[in-house]
Amino acid sequence: MREIGHFIDGASQPGTSGRTGDVYDPSTGQVQARVTLGTAAELDQAVQVAVRAQAAWAQVNPQRRARVMFAFKQILEREMEPLARLLSSEHGKTIADAKGDIQRGLEVIEFACGIPHLQKGEFTEGAGPGIDMYSIRQPLGVVAGITPFNFPAMIPMWMCGVAIACGNAFICKPSEKDPSVPMRLGELFQEAGLPEGIYQVVNGDKVVVDAILEHPDIKAVSFVGSSAVAEYIYAKGATYGKRVQAMGGAKNHAIILPDADLDQVTNDLIGAGYGSAGERCMAISVAVPVTDKVADALVERLKPRVEALRVGPPTDSDVDYGPLVTREHRANVLRWIEQGVAEGAELVVDGRAVSFQGWEGGFYLGGSLFDRVTPDMDSYRTEIFGPVLQIARARDAEEALALPSRHQYGNGTAIYTRDGGAARAYASRVEVGMVGINVPIPVPLAYHSFGGWKRSAFGDTNQHGMEGVRFFTRVKTITARWPEGAGNAEFVIPTMK
Repeated sequence: MREIGHFIDGASQPGTSGRTGDVYDPSTGQVQARVTLGTAAELDQAVQVAVRAQAAWAQVNPQRRARVMFAFKQILEREMEPLARLLSSEHGKTIADAKGDIQRGLEVIEFACGIPHLQKGEFTEGAGPGIDMYSIRQPLGVVAGITPFNFPAMIPMWMCGVAIACGNAFICKPSEKDPSVPMRLGELFQEAGLPEGIYQVVNGDKVVVDAILEHPDIKAVSFVGSSAVAEYIYAKGATYGKRVQAMGGAKNHAIILPDADLDQVTNDLIGAGYGSAGERCMAISVAVPVTDKVADALVERLKPRVEALRVGPPTDSDVDYGPLVTREHRANVLRWIEQGVAEGAELVVDGRAVSFQGWEGGFYLGGSLFDRVTPDMDSYRTEIFGPVLQIARARDAEEALALPSRHQYGNGTAIYTRDGGAARAYASRVEVGMVGINVPIPVPLAYHSFGGWKRSAFGDTNQHGMEGVRFFTRVKTITARWPEGAGNAEFVIPTMK
């Protein structure tokens, strides 16, 4: 049985806690590895290594830090195929989807290669008589990322790419469900020339999470996961004086106006609703057709497409999506499908009964499609995080706008229309952090930033882009004067008059 420990001080190390978690092959349901669940002492060991290493790394000029990031990018491109297969083997997403996971993380690494420009401060000559004023952005020190199971490559790179380029040391606590890719990233960083101790991995569960939040030498924590945990991390991290960004759950709505191209809408909903088995915080999980006429036409198009979804082993290049990540997660999605039925929603396509010869133990679910879902249903209010698309009908555009705006989550939304004015008004008024116009999954590119509203995000700074640079640095402002001779004492606050 493969044993997964930690990556500390530039090398893999066995765990010492005696506690382990099972890492499954989701396609077969078999345990393929055991991961050590770390201790506060192991986290402290990594922090002490990071403190020593970060002081020297922060003194490396930005251009040389960028060269390490560029070398890392090239190595990742070389290792794309084996890394995607490793990711797929623990998560269950298809090889093509795993490559997309890695590529979106790589794009943040590319962004971080521009750190000499991104970390520049500001300068004002002659701010006062003989006075110059300037600001600089300095690294925080040791920072940490707590990352989810659904993007084991992308989200660690969203965090560590910017953090490390800015001169920090980064400690990753990945999901214990699929920890091997973050471990492998550590080895590839070493090959790229990153000093030992600047990127480390401490595997674990809540014990390590709490140790991160309580450790006095960890200055900032970035998190992506469920809203309940995000709120906990934000509150506890703030209590211990840390800078925290914590991204939570989602219930992303796609609004379909009567003038929309329903063929395009159908294609986009199939991909955005069922890709990666729905295990995406930016998945479209609710379609909102405006008027019953549009809803009926949409259901007529969607039903055969959902029934025809190809589900199977992620190594099969012909499948649309693979298994869910664990048996427990599959069971949870099943409970929410049953809840939707109990609440009176119309189950148009039932994907619960699906199995494949030779793969009966895998964590597979077919696609399910609900119609006539209403806002008072618990299955609507909750993030199901599986291959389930719900249709909530709206009488008019105002009712459609209200659904995502009033929902507890505000991560992403999309609107489908040919009317530019209607799209512009929706994008301006909707109470959601990321909006797509005829785009189903509006995840911003690396040079913009990712973040939702309401219970989808806790904290004031988004992921990656310039928001990431601001999160992982702090501003120091210097006011300088080089007097030619002694002046008189001043007893009032300096002004520019």
